[in-house]
Amino acid sequence: MSVHKALALHAEKQNRFYKEFLVLDQKRETYIEEAVTLCKQGIPFTTDKINEVTREMNRINLRIIPTRKYVTAEMVREYVTKLGNLPS
Repeated sequence: MSVHKALALHAEKQNRFYKEFLVLDQKRETYIEEAVTLCKQGIPFTTDKINEVTREMNRINLRIIPTRKYVTAEMVREYVTKLGNLPS
């Protein structure tokens, strides 16, 4: 296989990974928004879906993008508190 063909295949593979990463990133943001909304309303929530997607994103391991941190329920509560929207 020529060097040019090998580089083209590698670039194509990286592009597929990046596109998959972007889809997962959007899904993660949606799950975070859901958790924040539930927290604001005082409804019980978990971060399981967020962290499942985070695990998938980190597994892709794109070197140009840092790994995403796992989210805890306490992190969501702290964020909502900073917004001033935590129910009494």
